Amino acid sequence: MRRAELIRPPFAFVVPVMKPVLHAVVFSLLAAGPALAHDFWIEPSSFTPAPGELVTVTLRVGERLEGETVPRNDALIERFAAIDAHGDSPVRGLDGQDPAGVMRPAGAGGSLIVYRSLRSRGGRDPATCAAYLARGRRPKVKAGPEVFSRCAKALVAVGGKGSAAFTRPAGLRLEIVPEADPYGLAPGSSLPVRVLFEGKPVGDVLVVALDLSSADRPQRIRADSAGSARVSLPRPGMWLIKAVHMIAAPPGAGAAWESLWASLTFER
Repeated sequence: MRRAELIRPPFAFVVPVMKPVLHAVVFSLLAAGPALAHDFWIEPSSFTPAPGELVTVTLRVGERLEGETVPRNDALIERFAAIDAHGDSPVRGLDGQDPAGVMRPAGAGGSLIVYRSLRSRGGRDPATCAAYLARGRRPKVKAGPEVFSRCAKALVAVGGKGSAAFTRPAGLRLEIVPEADPYGLAPGSSLPVRVLFEGKPVGDVLVVALDLSSADRPQRIRADSAGSARVSLPRPGMWLIKAVHMIAAPPGAGAAWESLWASLTFER
């Protein structure tokens, strides 16, 4: 039984919008930034649906693969789409809805779900940002406010079949690109990945990988100068791979720093 089946009962896509108080709490958590929001990932109702099966797409925020679902907020979405052999199509949904979207893959093969958010005000204080940057070997960092955005991907193997397309960049500003199809790897294999910023490899980024069994002791791999890292996949189940990259905020952002948070999920 998949994790999604263990933590959520079966549901139809059209569900009541969250009660206003809870809705506000979840959005406050998301808007509060990295200090409170932590990880953000995509969790479809099935990572291996049959062709034509309705797949609901849940956005989650939390830690150790546990956390709150995030209702759809169209005001924060820059891109929310599914990419397959037929092209790029939007993941549709209603503003304020949870799950955040729905898709119905037409045929067998890999389908890549991508989500890119607009910038939000960060929740970390300036001194914490400066300490984070210093740990990243950036000299003479200055304290200052922060903005952040999310870049999430999920690999869906429709009909149990992955795709070489999983290994191609999806055009997110920061993304983790697998250099092999994880659904085609033998049990116990490792997965090579590359971290790209604006389409180019970015080195010295910390790549973190975890599943439910390793949520308290995740793998931490420092990407090399080419942005490459290798993640061990010793067990079946859902995996989350994540990375953070910080840069100087652009003019007009009202901040000194911008952090980009990338995640990649799949189930083996």
